[in-house]
Amino acid sequence: MGIPCVIKPRWKRPGEAGDPDPSRRNLGLYVGLVVLALTAATAWADDNDYPTSARSNYVIGCMAANGNTREALLKCSCAIDTIASLMPYSRYEQAETALGLQAGGGVGGRVGLFRDPPQIKAVIEELHRAQAEANLQCR
Repeated sequence: MGIPCVIKPRWKRPGEAGDPDPSRRNLGLYVGLVVLALTAATAWADDNDYPTSARSNYVIGCMAANGNTREALLKCSCAIDTIASLMPYSRYEQAETALGLQAGGGVGGRVGLFRDPPQIKAVIEELHRAQAEANLQCR
């Protein structure tokens, strides 16, 4: 006699008619959605390193300078979002601190400490460039 021929069963793809486990049908879709959501959340977190209080302070100050109107609210909110996308919060905070000290006369009237160093000038210029871009984008 000969060797008996054994036919191996062909595995069904998930979702294919006759699939023994219909719950696997959308597994690929669910996994893809989870990966997409995690990727988007990570990207959003990277772009959203500004604390809410910093964004609020910017918008309140901006609105006060621009008439406290609904239009000013929309433009100022857009502006801080644009600035946040262009420079990290740590640099924004440095620039705001230096500008505040310059405007207030510095520590003990020594405003030159916050006006003259190249590092301070660079971070303030970066903020001014970001604000100029925000003015263009948020009309």
